[in-house]
Amino acid sequence: MPSDKDNNNEFEPVYSRRADKKPHYKQKNHRRRRIIGWSIFFVLLIALGGGLVWGYGAYNSAKNTFKKTYDSTNVTKARNVSSVIQKGKPLSILLLGTDTGALGRHDTGRTDTMIVASVNPKKKTIHLTSIARDTKVVVPGDTQPYEKINAAYTIGGAGTAVKTVQNLLDVPVDFYAIINMGGLERMVNAVGGVDVKPPLTFQYGAANVVKGKKIHLNGKQALDYSRMRDDDPLGDYGRQARQRQIIKKLVMKGLNITSLPRYKSILSSLSGNMKTDMTFDDMIAIRAKYGDATHHIKSQTLQGENAMIDGLSYQVVPQKELLRVSNDIRASLGLSKSTKLQTSQTSTDSDQGTTQSSTYNGY
Repeated sequence: MPSDKDNNNEFEPVYSRRADKKPHYKQKNHRRRRIIGWSIFFVLLIALGGGLVWGYGAYNSAKNTFKKTYDSTNVTKARNVSSVIQKGKPLSILLLGTDTGALGRHDTGRTDTMIVASVNPKKKTIHLTSIARDTKVVVPGDTQPYEKINAAYTIGGAGTAVKTVQNLLDVPVDFYAIINMGGLERMVNAVGGVDVKPPLTFQYGAANVVKGKKIHLNGKQALDYSRMRDDDPLGDYGRQARQRQIIKKLVMKGLNITSLPRYKSILSSLSGNMKTDMTFDDMIAIRAKYGDATHHIKSQTLQGENAMIDGLSYQVVPQKELLRVSNDIRASLGLSKSTKLQTSQTSTDSDQGTTQSSTYNGY
């Protein structure tokens, strides 16, 4: 996976190329595209909970696994995260899902799943805010005046994705966690599969589901269930809803795991498939102070509008919607609400600079 410090790795970055033109709005082109994206961060909390229960051997196994998943982005945090955790204040995590490892892909990949999770230990709630992969944004340090938000990771690694989301939503991102699609099947299988009640009827790959009829999904089925987009009337937003559905089910299923072999299988599924800037000590502290929040998970989506810009399809978020979602996340983090958008949130036109500084509002 790329990082801000070192992009010299086995994956070749892919940059967008397009002319510098102003947008005009029209009906979105629903051409056939590769549907990808995933994020299962909460396995971290599940695994750590098990490790603390099962004793020294399992604890060491978890510690060794998560040493391999650690990858600092070398980004200055928007606030003192250690103090936030120590005081048990609400924290935020950017969950990223990349298409690397799925469908035979071995390049850097784009983060077609982007979810901001705000965890409030006092209210015992987790708010999941999905961001559409085609959302139009300014990517800090990019040579283009604007990009789709899923390109931020490809352009500059997890640190750039974090900066982009912070600028867009005017919220601090305390940690990030990114997972490869290639590890999805193993993760779902590691918890014994998940049960879901589909919001629509469709068949896609191994997923063959009927609206409202509860079904048990194994890893491959869950992968395809969360990938389908073209046949969903809601498009990418419908896909996001099914992704969040799988995440919730995975969390609840994992919390009931009592088998040591199953726990080790979860750890094995994480190896080589996940990166995060959480240290092992961070995870232990978060599990101890924030673990109960996994019982109450709420969801929302940053809703954009269809736009064709330079022949490419984007989602442009209305300012009213952007302010609403920003304030909702800020409220869940115990931060004061804003009465207007910050400059970094509205700088998505061609006449804006290519580099945006991170200016935060009262963290």
